[in-house]
Amino acid sequence: MRAVIQRAARASVTIEGRVAGAIDRGLLVLVAVAEGDTPADGEWLAAKLAALRIFPDDEGRMNRSVTDIGGGILVVSQFTLFASTRKGTRPSFNGAAAPAVAIPLYEQFLRQLEAALGGPVARGEFGASMRVELVNDGPVTLIIDTRERE
Repeated sequence: MRAVIQRAARASVTIEGRVAGAIDRGLLVLVAVAEGDTPADGEWLAAKLAALRIFPDDEGRMNRSVTDIGGGILVVSQFTLFASTRKGTRPSFNGAAAPAVAIPLYEQFLRQLEAALGGPVARGEFGASMRVELVNDGPVTLIIDTRERE
């Protein structure tokens, strides 16, 4: 799995004119499932996101997690995170898992993240055309790939 994590003052996702998910302070997570990913990848990523210390403490240092601040997480599926432009200017998405594989792993990841946070996670809809709004706080943006486990 690959995720782009953005520290947010607020974020929302709209589908066909209705707000499907929204958070105030917290994390916007764009996530993609790759061929070969397993439930263990989702478990690792969920634990990492819940504990990732990218919010400022009283001294302004990034020392608090989204759990520590009582923030929310908005997750949006985005298979384009596995785009490859090696063979020209039209991206190939061959590295992304097919929907039959990706959807169950994505839904399981959402459940794993809710368990790690101890509460609900706001979300978009897999495969939908979505409008994502974000007020990036910092800005702070990280990329995490479960195959690198950094």
